[in-house]
This record gives sequence, C-alpha cells and structure tokens, in this order.
Amino acid sequence: MATEHHLSCATVHYAWDNSIPARLTVDPGDTVVFETRDSSDRYYTADSSHADVARKGPLQGHPLTGPVHVRGAAPGDTLIVEILDITPTERFGWTAIRPGKGLLPIEEFPRHFLQIWDLSDGHLARMRQRREIAVPIEPFPGIVGTALSAAGAHSTIPPRENGGNMDLKHLTRGTRLYLPVFKPGALLSVGDAHAAQGDGEVCVTAIEMSATMTLKIDLHHGRSLPEPQLRTEGGICKSVARGPYFATTAHGTDLFECARRATRYLVEHLVAERALSREEAYVLCSVCADLKISQIVDAPHWSVAAFLPENVFV
Repeated sequence: MATEHHLSCATVHYAWDNSIPARLTVDPGDTVVFETRDSSDRYYTADSSHADVARKGPLQGHPLTGPVHVRGAAPGDTLIVEILDITPTERFGWTAIRPGKGLLPIEEFPRHFLQIWDLSDGHLARMRQRREIAVPIEPFPGIVGTALSAAGAHSTIPPRENGGNMDLKHLTRGTRLYLPVFKPGALLSVGDAHAAQGDGEVCVTAIEMSATMTLKIDLHHGRSLPEPQLRTEGGICKSVARGPYFATTAHGTDLFECARRATRYLVEHLVAERALSREEAYVLCSVCADLKISQIVDAPHWSVAAFLPENVFV
C-alpha cells in the first residue's frame, strides 16, 4: 500500500553529488511531502532592501531537500514525479536583479534591486510598492533532479541531463515529470520553488519562495531517457490564458540577441505605457512574460517574441 512520507528542510545540500547519503527511502507509488528553502537559503525577509542584494554575495548553490532513494530504481529506468501540490510556507516572495547576471547586460541594469511580493492571499502575488500589479500564483519547483552519473560535486545552477535547475514553469499541480535514472535508487532532490515565472526568467530570478511540495514518485523499469520529459494535466498558462497580451518582437541571426532585444523592447514599453521604473519593468518581465521562438527556419533571420499578459494590471 502506498505511503505518505515527510522530509523537512532542516538538512539540505548545495550540489549534485551522488555520494550524499539518502535521507529517506520510499517505494514506487509513495508520496513525499518535501519542505524546501528558497534559493537565498532564507537570507531575505519581507523587510529586506536593495542593499541586502549587494551584501549577500553570489549564489554558491541552491539549497536542495533530499536525496530520496526509490527502491528498485536502476540506471536505465525512468523516475516519474507527479506534482500533487505546492504551497508557499511564508507570506512573501522575492525577485532580485544582480548586475550582469540576467539576460540584459550590466550597462542597462547597473544597480542591485530587490522586489518583495505579498503572497498572503495564496492566489495573487502583489508588488509591495505597486498594489495595482498582481501576478497569478502558479507555483512550481525550479529544481527537480536525480543523481548524476559522474562522481564529485557539481553545481546546481545550470540545468543538466538529470533535470536540475530547469526552471520549467509548467511543472505545476497535475504535471508528470519523467527523469532519467543514472544511479541505483535514483536519489531524487528538489528545491528552488517559484510562485510565478515567465518563460526565460530574464532577470535571473522568478518570484522565489520557500514551499511545501507534495510529490508522488513512481518508476518505469527499462524505459531509458536521454533528458527529462513532461506531460501536463491540461492547457498551459491557465491563469493568464484568458485576456489580452502585449508582445514585442525581434529578428536576427542570433537567438540570444533576439531574446535580448525583445525583452529590452518590452521593458521600454512598460516604462512608457505603465510608468514603471526600469527595474520594476525588468522584474515583471522575469516573473510573467514568456519568450517564444516564433520561427527558426527562415534563414538567415530567426524571430523571438516576448508576450506579457496584461491581466496582471488590476
């Protein structure tokens, strides 16, 4: 019979390292309620300021809860992680701009900036200083991953073949994530919860939060995957699917530069039309605007668009 387990965040780890011993052993079909810390390792509070961003220093590694050993999981299998529920454990979230760390260059955003969000109603995240901006809360784990096959400590910052820091905003309630198994027991770890994020996470942070994640863990023997896959329960972007969008576009021979220009144009639009500061506009793009590849076949130019749901202005 399936069992529900609880795993606190009193102990966390900060790297992918397959030598870290499992904190919990479960059977396929079991459910685990994970407590997770936010990506700042609880450095920020609801009263933190811009100066705190500069004082913090660079991210050394995300605090991850786990690993969880799944009985019977072997290299060549696929771990199935179903997202049953994710809820904030604090009444606030945060988004930070660190000069030189986002999509747009340091020359355009040379100052440290911190946006505190009010998450207290559980449905809408509101900017502390602009109550007329409310982003639907669609929580998901920024990091979900199995142990890597390679020995040693590996950074949690980039996404990897084991999953890791994918920042996939569609890993919301009802989604099933399929992860490759590289080591016996799979050794699943999770963390870096987000209350909301746009595709691209352009300023390098989403609405970061501490969370409680309820995940059902299952196993598909003999199904080998090269990299993660997922199946959503229904349509994507459900919270903002109804209502108008404003989009900017950019074309060129470099997709990265196209993404930069589309984002830059959207920041400029929000400053001009919505009277936001440049930093507020950049943060809003990061937490709710979606970068999309419009076409990648009409050489020599590719096209990128940045879509902002206008129902966040209430």
